[in-house]
Amino acid sequence: MPKHLLRPQGDYPSAGLIRRFAAIFYDFLLCVALLMVVTFIYKLILMGFYGEAQLKQMSDAGALDGDPLLSTLLFFSLFAFFAKFWTHNGQTLGMQVWGVRIQNADGTAISLWQAMLRFLIAIASWLPLGLGYLWVLWDKDKRSWHDIYSDSRVIQLPKNIHKK
Repeated sequence: MPKHLLRPQGDYPSAGLIRRFAAIFYDFLLCVALLMVVTFIYKLILMGFYGEAQLKQMSDAGALDGDPLLSTLLFFSLFAFFAKFWTHNGQTLGMQVWGVRIQNADGTAISLWQAMLRFLIAIASWLPLGLGYLWVLWDKDKRSWHDIYSDSRVIQLPKNIHKK
């Protein structure tokens, strides 16, 4: 599958930590909404199978706590959200607002494999008190752990990108 070039092309600087965190926060809000919708649809489907009364009894008894199927659906929903945006145009909605983009060094969109690596390593980057993200402060190319492991970079696009 040929890689597609992202537009605009150019030699743009790496995105700084504040801009990255702003995009992360924006996307966090969108992800919370996504998880709420997926959970709601899942509960509606369960209600269709079990009925409202039995589902309420199961819930009251704690039988639905820690549901592995729901957890799996939520995990894959989040991955699908990020993978679609990252592999299509290199930007989630939060990244579009804050003018940053994920791309390969040659300006092409990242692959699904790279998106999976980014997603998993980004989660792991939070575990040691966010050190994987703070790594941007020490890396000479301003790369986080998930940038390094997925062999991609986060760039800052110019502000006048949409003006003609």
